[in-house]
Amino acid sequence: MDRRAAHSGFTLIEILVVLIIVGLLASLAVFSMGGNSQQRELESQVRELYLLMQTASEQAVLNNLELGLLLEDDGYQFVAFQDESGEWKPSGERLFHRRTLPDWMTVTQFVESDAPRLTSAEDKLRPTIVFFSSGENTPFEIEFTIRNDTELMHALASDGVSPLEWRQPGFEEEEW
Repeated sequence: MDRRAAHSGFTLIEILVVLIIVGLLASLAVFSMGGNSQQRELESQVRELYLLMQTASEQAVLNNLELGLLLEDDGYQFVAFQDESGEWKPSGERLFHRRTLPDWMTVTQFVESDAPRLTSAEDKLRPTIVFFSSGENTPFEIEFTIRNDTELMHALASDGVSPLEWRQPGFEEEEW
């Protein structure tokens, strides 16, 4: 009788080589996914603000009130215009609570300065962008980057009457 026929299977060396290869592939996959975490978070933050701004614009029309977006150094919040007092107050809706942005995110805003704002210069909560009950808003463009890296720039923009536009990296404006 042949003793080799009774012992079939893999040697210890073969199993170790396969485990090392699988481990290297797994670590490579984790490493490549981890490098894009800021890109994913940037896109997530911009998507959240984009959806909130669309909702604020719709709420302003539906509820016949003026809502504003107050952009601050470390975050943003939505405010509502109080007709009785003539002042802007933080929005009472849970959806529009104050949010902070990561330290590594750079936000650059271009807002039309002579657009109506429904407030005086001394008002503490003077919004950067106003969503009017007529469906219009303050013309603006807001750019979001990772530490001034313009290759991965996301931008939110509106001319004041057109719907809100989200330009993602690689977007090229149409030439007229």
